[in-house]
Amino acid sequence: MLALEMVVAIGLTIVLGSLLARWLKIPQPVVLVLAGCCLALIPALDGTGLPPELVLMLFLPALLYWESLTTSLREVRRFIRGVLLTGVVLVIITALSIALVLNWMGVDWSVALLIGAALAPTDATAVAAFGRGLGRRPRVVLEAESLINDGTALVLYALALGLVTGTADTGALPIAGQFGISFGGGLVIGVAIGLLFWQARRRIPDPVLANAAAIVAPFLAYLLAEQVGASGVLAVVACGLLTARFAPTFVTAEARQQGAGFWAMTTFLLNGALFVLVGLQLPSTVAGLSTDTVGHAILLVIAAYATMMLTRFVFLVSSAYIIRLVDRRPYQRTLRVTNKARLISTVAGFRGGISLAMALAVPATVAAGGFASRDLVIFVTGLVVVLTLVIQGFALPRVIRWADLPQDRSEAEEIHLAQDVACQKVLDELPEMARERGISDDITQVIVEEFRRVQENLRALDGSLEPSAPGAQVQAQQLISLRLAAIDLERSAVVKLRDDGVIDDPVLQTLQARFDADELRFQAAQSD
Repeated sequence: MLALEMVVAIGLTIVLGSLLARWLKIPQPVVLVLAGCCLALIPALDGTGLPPELVLMLFLPALLYWESLTTSLREVRRFIRGVLLTGVVLVIITALSIALVLNWMGVDWSVALLIGAALAPTDATAVAAFGRGLGRRPRVVLEAESLINDGTALVLYALALGLVTGTADTGALPIAGQFGISFGGGLVIGVAIGLLFWQARRRIPDPVLANAAAIVAPFLAYLLAEQVGASGVLAVVACGLLTARFAPTFVTAEARQQGAGFWAMTTFLLNGALFVLVGLQLPSTVAGLSTDTVGHAILLVIAAYATMMLTRFVFLVSSAYIIRLVDRRPYQRTLRVTNKARLISTVAGFRGGISLAMALAVPATVAAGGFASRDLVIFVTGLVVVLTLVIQGFALPRVIRWADLPQDRSEAEEIHLAQDVACQKVLDELPEMARERGISDDITQVIVEEFRRVQENLRALDGSLEPSAPGAQVQAQQLISLRLAAIDLERSAVVKLRDDGVIDDPVLQTLQARFDADELRFQAAQSD
């Protein structure tokens, strides 16, 4: 029964904590960690948690798969050098820098490296939650970085865990070989699983079964990679990127809508559960530290956070100037950003669920250097993650306003272009398709006129893409607002028909699905 009690307690905590965070207007993870600490006051739940060996397997595949599905592969290729530098080199430097500082402050080297590895990777989910004011380029680069740096950090994490348990080979060649096998093997397995499930899903017409296959894919990729000593993280990322590339050609609209809702809800719950679990274990970790050690551990938190932030900013600035000296191509100049943009990227380097998952996955039997090592790893990692969300979450909007960077309209322009081209294709080809199907010209003309009006509206509102035309932009928002109001009127009319017994519930549900699809489409346009 304790397992069921935990599920209910964590679920209620996520829902109530999230509502409270919105009401208080403070970061949701902070409330969830504090709520988890309050749950620990219940004797039956004090110090409880998932078995460490299940934490990574349960949380990582789902979180990383959804992140990889929603990342721009084109932008990753465009900024691949920067992504690799921050996703691999910066992770190694950050982990080693934190480890050196903590080791200098008295922490055993292997335990310090565990903490460094856990804190090295950034978190794309936190970036999505706090980085609303970020431009397209920094947002995409940060998301891509978070996908790659998880794999690098987990290799370092495995090495540090091996040092703690005495099972790691610390020679340069074995470590290099481990990195090579981890990265290469993870990519190969991820691509193979992605291709396999691509072919399988093309042959599954049922959207529920197709989404069930999609849920299995990241866990299978992670499992197979870990079984052969490769990176499960990179396997999941490669599988997700490949799926994102080919999915639009074979996934049906119904399956896509079901899948998006499922993954959004799942990742929300998993991220929330990680923060609650850390809060649940914080009281017992503090109890596991001696009175003198608690004060020292707080100093370690401050030192680790300061080292992490300073290392990131120095690396971003120094690597950019080194690239400028080495690469003098004209194209390289188009990719340059200012130091203000690098400061924004530093502040936006949140830590989140992946770091917490690594900390919670440390075996309870690990102890070294006179510290209760697992307690120390969870304590330092958990509080540093909270600090990033509180301090950086508060600072990021202000830093973005201070930087006053030029507004990036490229995404809005591409959406506008795609809609215009799509309408033109319908106008060019639909009449011939209608004749081939024996559809009358009168019916065809109705659809053609509808798309012609859409295209005329798009071209009339073309000025809204320019910052100098606020009137047109307001007009576009008013059109969308009125269309949403019309959908509300349609929905209320149909609900009244159901309430009066004129139509049945299944009829209402069918029409409701259409209204919902239209509403989501216009809400997305409203937020652009």
